[in-house]
Amino acid sequence: MESTNRIQTLKPTYHLLKFTFAIVPIVAGLDKFTNLLANWENYISPSLKPLIPFDGGTFMGIVGIIEIIAGIIVLKKAEIGSYIVAAWLALIALTLIAGGSYLDVAVRDLVMAIAAFSTARIAKIAE
Repeated sequence: MESTNRIQTLKPTYHLLKFTFAIVPIVAGLDKFTNLLANWENYISPSLKPLIPFDGGTFMGIVGIIEIIAGIIVLKKAEIGSYIVAAWLALIALTLIAGGSYLDVAVRDLVMAIAAFSTARIAKIAE
């Protein structure tokens, strides 16, 4: 009985995290096409630009599509989607760190990656 009460207590927190890690990637992904929140091309590491076979706008469009898909997966299957979002955020943070710029964003993304990973773990018991 105590285990059931703990799960019920945890569910509102789980749902908040689940919807956060669904909505934020979808919004960020959509914004890759409008640049209303940020000029996303600025976040491409200068060391990676020569390796990308197309312009920054096209690259960020692809990134946006991946983020939208990840957010939808979180909505449909939070455990799997949250692991994807966690890995994606960690990769973004590592890319920013390797580029030596936007280190504040890198730290924020690492913290969000930890929270997304935690969401995936909580999903195992709260869904």
